[in-house]
Amino acid sequence: MPRSYPPEFRRKVLDLIDVRRTVKQVAADLGISDQTVYVWRRQHLIDAGLLPGKTSTENEELAAARRRIAELETELAIHRRAAELLGKAVSPKGGSRPSP
Repeated sequence: MPRSYPPEFRRKVLDLIDVRRTVKQVAADLGISDQTVYVWRRQHLIDAGLLPGKTSTENEELAAARRRIAELETELAIHRRAAELLGKAVSPKGGSRPSP
């Protein structure tokens, strides 16, 4: 699983690049992958509207929607299984009233 860095740290890394330091220098000094810094810089440019793509907010909303869909699909599967089990337990002609 990729390591997660706080937003403040990301912001400081991008600030260091803005003062004319190279990505490789900053990454080496901080002990992080230069590819990680490139990804952060690209996302920053997208968020600023300088590059096309999904903003961080859109990505967060999409991830939340996917999590919710997964929850609902699990819930639906549970309900379907319960209905299947209950359907076997109750005879369709038997109903709930006893016969006279």
